[in-house]
Amino acid sequence: MPCFVYASLRKIDSYLWLARRDGFDVLPEPLALLLGELRFVMEVQLDASRKLPLEDTAQVLENLGRQGWHLQLPPQETLAGANHPAYTHSPQAERGH
Repeated sequence: MPCFVYASLRKIDSYLWLARRDGFDVLPEPLALLLGELRFVMEVQLDASRKLPLEDTAQVLENLGRQGWHLQLPPQETLAGANHPAYTHSPQAERGH
């Protein structure tokens, strides 16, 4: 599966994986606002046998297939449930947490 990786210029070391190049229309508005401007980094051919250094490949593929995007945050940060569809409906998401 081709994946397209973008770096957030607002949140250092945060990356957005998309199933379609420049397919930002799938992003929940609170997440798009949180990430701010994005810079294209690379295209990756991803399948279950490919190991990723910081992410669980199966989880990335599942998120891309289900919602069209996957959020990769720096290891020291967490954004509870950010890759879960319910993220867009939580009060915390609307406040940008």
